[in-house]
Amino acid sequence: MTIEKVSRSVVAVRAMVPDDAFTANALGTRREGSGVVIRDNGLVLTIGYLITEAEEVWLTDQNGRVVPAHALAYDQETGFGLVQALSPLDLPPVAFGNPKKAKIGDAVVLTDGIGQQVAAHIVTKQEFAGYWEYLIDEAIFTAPAHPSWGGAALFDLTGKLLGLGSLRLQMSRAGEVADINMVVPIDLLTPILDDLVKRGRVAKPPHPWLGAFSAESNGMVVVMSVAEGGPAAKAGLRQGDIISDVRDGEVDGLADFYRKLWENPAGSEIPLRVVRDGRETWLRVKSADRNSFLKKPQLQ
Repeated sequence: MTIEKVSRSVVAVRAMVPDDAFTANALGTRREGSGVVIRDNGLVLTIGYLITEAEEVWLTDQNGRVVPAHALAYDQETGFGLVQALSPLDLPPVAFGNPKKAKIGDAVVLTDGIGQQVAAHIVTKQEFAGYWEYLIDEAIFTAPAHPSWGGAALFDLTGKLLGLGSLRLQMSRAGEVADINMVVPIDLLTPILDDLVKRGRVAKPPHPWLGAFSAESNGMVVVMSVAEGGPAAKAGLRQGDIISDVRDGEVDGLADFYRKLWENPAGSEIPLRVVRDGRETWLRVKSADRNSFLKKPQLQ
């Protein structure tokens, strides 16, 4: 199927979130991006931060027709979200491609819900650790960047879906800085899709969550901020702290920090060695299930 045909199945997503939502300050109360139809019944895949805690969702096709929808599920581990249209979209579902077979240098197209397309290529495929306690083993990075990347659909040249846009980042090569997009690969959705549709979440224990927003600097994990009312804040973790150990294990970068953290169950007390103002101290953080802080989607 051609790119022109499959791009019609990419829709604009607009979500309204209540002022008292846990994510309202960080992500805003009015969120806009894109999604793509993946089932005949109007099931739309989007990037999850657009619909987290949404109480109202609207989908708009590329002819300007607006359809009400509801937030069905959001998976913290992959970052994907699902939206169910409440009126017929009359748009065909797209076919999934195989991101594992996509190669660096391959030509791709990133399409948003209002029909903007960016002809791009894959610049790299590698591990990605996000500051919000997020890690995937092999994200897809494309250039040039799409100006409206959130939930934009990444297609290969046969019209098959490879993933959804999540972030706009910068990459430096040979002294030149270029804007790129980070794309969450679609193969992460396949094993969890039925669970998300039937239960609203994946049927496995959640990762422990600290509520610490961290960055990597020269292999060190530096706390940029903490979520108000979250476990890290309650334990006294502060901006500027360097997390050097989790339990008995020395931390080697952000991805390693998350893997060591996630060896523990959600709700467990996790000892962290912290360097603050040149001095070392231990903090014991009572971790949590991040979903327990969020307003839940209403399954219908």
